[in-house]
Amino acid sequence: MALNRREFTQKSAVAGLALTGAVGVLATAPEALAGDDRGGDHGRDDAQGRGHGHDRLGYGPLVADPDGLLALPEGFTYRVITRTGVTRLESGEFTPAKHDGTAAFAGPRGTTYLVNNHEIKGDRTKVEFPVPLAEGLVYDPKAAGGCTVVEVHRDGTVAEWVGIAGTSTNCAGGRTDWGTWLTCEENSDLAGKNGMTKDHGYVFEVDPRDRRANLDPKPLKFFGRYDHEAVVIDPKRGHAYLTEDASGPNGLLFRWVPPQGFEHGRGRLRGLADDAGVLQAARCIDSAGRFVDDLSRATRIGTVYGVDWVDVPDRDARTTPVRKQFTDGQVTRGRKLEGMWWADGGTYVVSSYAREESPGEDHDGQVWFYDPKRRTLTLKVLFGVNPAPEQDGAYDAPDNITVSPYGGLVIAEDGEGVQHLVGATDAGRTYPIARNDLNDSEFAGVVFSPDGDTLYASIQNPGIMVAITGPWRRQPRR
Repeated sequence: MALNRREFTQKSAVAGLALTGAVGVLATAPEALAGDDRGGDHGRDDAQGRGHGHDRLGYGPLVADPDGLLALPEGFTYRVITRTGVTRLESGEFTPAKHDGTAAFAGPRGTTYLVNNHEIKGDRTKVEFPVPLAEGLVYDPKAAGGCTVVEVHRDGTVAEWVGIAGTSTNCAGGRTDWGTWLTCEENSDLAGKNGMTKDHGYVFEVDPRDRRANLDPKPLKFFGRYDHEAVVIDPKRGHAYLTEDASGPNGLLFRWVPPQGFEHGRGRLRGLADDAGVLQAARCIDSAGRFVDDLSRATRIGTVYGVDWVDVPDRDARTTPVRKQFTDGQVTRGRKLEGMWWADGGTYVVSSYAREESPGEDHDGQVWFYDPKRRTLTLKVLFGVNPAPEQDGAYDAPDNITVSPYGGLVIAEDGEGVQHLVGATDAGRTYPIARNDLNDSEFAGVVFSPDGDTLYASIQNPGIMVAITGPWRRQPRR
């Protein structure tokens, strides 16, 4: 059912949101990130010994790393967990290249399982460190990407093995409530193109606790075939929300509605038919009921759009890419729709930047919040264009994102020049958590351990996963 202007106004008024957008500050420097205070608490409970009423923002200035890898605030330390071409899998091969999206899961006796994407594209014979073709875990033997599972024990020992192989350009993905990882292919090559022997552009499920469940990988075709970035599952309604990182034209925000009566759980997605459920693309309207063609039109923090969902004509896109199946006026697009994270009763959605390919104003990053109950999309964070990305101190191009147990967000940069891990409070102020002192490669795979004590993140190239620990504390909300 379409959301009309009157319904949109009523829902937004109930939510206490500014229909025309509150004037916000463009986030081109620390403490300049603007957003509103939702009044929710996705942080840790004081009763657990964390977050006792500190008013000081962040953890202080970053201290250069004498080893030239990772600058951190005073009192924080890191250790390398995996490194491409250095650490080895259980099977003896080197850790694969191009670390990307990651999720953390609690294991037995204090163990943490980390499912780590490897965003490797193309023919594996041309890649120095592809994901090894582990027996029974291969989708396409010519593809170089996939996932590894990293097992970090309480005593600090680490093991790593293949979760899935033979996929392409595994970028981000999403954690499920039933303890699995949905890994997304950001490449939609058909069989016969670039050396591939199978079609790509799908989502696959990886279970870090049950290796047998990963045998004979099956693409979840009902989520559609396109350049996937990330996915989240609404634990209440069962809907999946997915982002597409594409241009020419810009990508789409999708919703998948499961078949009536379907209940999520371990292994159940694999049992669905390729055309199960309904895949839909977002169509936004502003407070005046006007169609919004692209998310770059939003220029003020607090801007709220109503969202309708339009059925995708051909989700497997054999002849026409999904995003090209819609004419102007049918759907709302966005440049580099990237990371997602479910929290606060909805999903946070990243758009990394907008330039000449977008019809609205240039920016260096947006973070939106979709509320499925009210069917609204609210601009929470807006990064202005960074005029000097080669200089430290400014932030741009958010990519992977996670919600912190200490309040607010942690954002991984994938921009030009200096790269950071950035914290953002519930009220929108920012502070540095880490800086890549090795090179100008993006940060990726940012996620906290299940107990909240360790922040895991990766430098994508050359492929280094680190574990960051220190005096974490609850951040001020304003």
